[in-house]
Amino acid sequence: MLVFDASGSMAEMGYNGLDRPRITDARLALRRALPRITPIRRVGLVTYGPGGSEDTCSHVALRLVPSPDAAERILSEIDRLEPDGSTALTRAVSAAANALGAPSRPGIVVLVTDGKETCGGSPCALAAQLAAEAPKLTVHVIGFRVRPDFFAWEGGDSNPDFDAPISAAQCLAKETGGLYVSTETVDDLVKALNRTLGCPVVSSLDAAHVGRP
Repeated sequence: MLVFDASGSMAEMGYNGLDRPRITDARLALRRALPRITPIRRVGLVTYGPGGSEDTCSHVALRLVPSPDAAERILSEIDRLEPDGSTALTRAVSAAANALGAPSRPGIVVLVTDGKETCGGSPCALAAQLAAEAPKLTVHVIGFRVRPDFFAWEGGDSNPDFDAPISAAQCLAKETGGLYVSTETVDDLVKALNRTLGCPVVSSLDAAHVGRP
């Protein structure tokens, strides 16, 4: 399951080194990565952020269950999204885990996020719950252009090292045996998607081919 951040912060630009909206380059990266991934792996999609109600923290949508050759369907859904609303990443990851059949079935969740939770959820509490109750589930977290000023919130989990652009959701990966990958460029994000969402064997061969670990 791909969990995609479409909250309002994905449209931010003009400061903190953001020369254009994050979602613009996230779409480019997905358009490059998914056509190579989906022929060999069934992929589904959960999004959070935009929605029609005033309770923006409820805007978590299961848009596609894991399906074969799903690239165009996923890209079509993401292309239609207009970034808006809050960041209910904890609720979204939980929804993705449920869609995969956790706790009984194995699965992989890949969260692409700019780093913050703004709906009062606790990524680390969810991480501990998943590690205990769904040991066959792995959560990978890709932080895309995370900025320290954006991911701390009162009463929630936060990263105390404000000099390092690491998402507060990093613990989801750590507790479930997944990877946390920090990305800044389109190329970075493509490589991270191939590494986490793609088939591990194919990803390893690609990495060897370009001479990277």
